[in-house]
Amino acid sequence: MFIDTHCHISKNDSNFNEVLEQMKDNIMIISGCDPISNKEVVELTKEYSNIYGVIGIHPDEVDNINKEDIEFLKENIKNSKIVGIGEIGLDYYHNNENKEKQKNLFLKQIDIALSNNKPIVIHSREAIQDTIDILKEKNITNAVMHCYGGSIETAKELVKQGIRLGIGGVVTFKNGLRLKEVVKAIPLEYLLLETDSPYLSPEPFRGQVNVPYNCYYVAKVIAELKGISLDQVLLKTTENACIQFDLKL
Repeated sequence: MFIDTHCHISKNDSNFNEVLEQMKDNIMIISGCDPISNKEVVELTKEYSNIYGVIGIHPDEVDNINKEDIEFLKENIKNSKIVGIGEIGLDYYHNNENKEKQKNLFLKQIDIALSNNKPIVIHSREAIQDTIDILKEKNITNAVMHCYGGSIETAKELVKQGIRLGIGGVVTFKNGLRLKEVVKAIPLEYLLLETDSPYLSPEPFRGQVNVPYNCYYVAKVIAELKGISLDQVLLKTTENACIQFDLKL
């Protein structure tokens, strides 16, 4: 068994039933990112035993939300199958003119997670120093850096604070050399499998629609990089995810 700790899937996807069949013996943690996806995540967790969820407002949505959207997070984070707040954070790649607004939204959602003793799932693009500064300011230790793509130095700084790294398809790319070095350098107990489906398909499916089952191919590369068995990677990353998200499987 393995756990895809971060994917975006919907009943509206043409391959939804195929994904369910592929993952029938595995676990998916579906991530919300806006009011519409958050509501669907909650519903999917109620309907399928192997689906858990995190809900949150992505920084790209900062100009499109209202008070009711934040209230939805506060109400539904109490659901036992909603296992965190995410994906939340900072994204200066798409918009660097509303940095303070993004930070305020990030902090507001962090406070919801802290109040409910739930982890946060962090999106950080072109904003790593501001992200780290906020994590230190709030003394965040219960968190995942989703789709990690930074340096070894930053990875070590995050891990020192107790934050785990989500490793996805990029680690399988020929040009994913930096992430390969991170995986070699960071203890396995701080790594989680994720796909970010439908994005970032690993080799040998690069350029195709990604699916949660492709965690298997991410795990294979991690095993090769660390010189250990695939079974060891699957077992340990599953254990890591259960600890991170307080899953009682």
